[in-house]
Amino acid sequence: MDPQPLFLTFRLATITSALLLVLAMPVAYWLAYSRFRGKGVVEALIGMPLVLPPSVIGFYLLLAFSPSYWFGSWVEHTFGLRLVFSFPGLVIASVLYSLPFTVYPIRAGLQSLPPTLREASFTLGKGAAETFFKVLLPNCKPAILTAFVLTFAHTVGEFGVVLMIGGNIPGVTKVASVAIYNEVEALNYPAANQYAMVLFAITFAILLVVYSVNHSLLRARQPA
Repeated sequence: MDPQPLFLTFRLATITSALLLVLAMPVAYWLAYSRFRGKGVVEALIGMPLVLPPSVIGFYLLLAFSPSYWFGSWVEHTFGLRLVFSFPGLVIASVLYSLPFTVYPIRAGLQSLPPTLREASFTLGKGAAETFFKVLLPNCKPAILTAFVLTFAHTVGEFGVVLMIGGNIPGVTKVASVAIYNEVEALNYPAANQYAMVLFAITFAILLVVYSVNHSLLRARQPA
């Protein structure tokens, strides 16, 4: 078994989860507390990866990232970066594809907080940014941790999107899910099983630790 696809998978999952945690927090706050026309449209767009087949999203991202189209051409000419069949393209595609897995848990965590918590902060003269970072987020640790882990696990399991955007380039875009597919196609089931078992064991261990920590945090917040 070549360990390179596993390293590449967990590198992609870590970078995607970290980026989304930064990007999703203000989006989740905006959705949790803002009232505006078209909010349903925004929520529907964010939630599209939950219902659309990965091949559909991968196809449109492939068109958008292609140098033949304006976005891919603009990125390549401006930054010298080709998005198709490259690791940066995988990261951007994974960020877009996993966005709801980060936004929705954090939004749910914010909405579960007592409204008086935010109102009291504003009454004491705190601004929106200070209230968000110093009052609301510290009380949403379980939701933030859940969002990070769900995003990480979802990225580890990506197949359709990463295959269409990145292809199958060893050491560059060949992640573990693609490696499993290749081994199954070659009828090399022992190698496919090795990849699958490693992913299963690591993902299960991460989820077990996170949910155990979440239960501990929730118990600590409950009154004695």
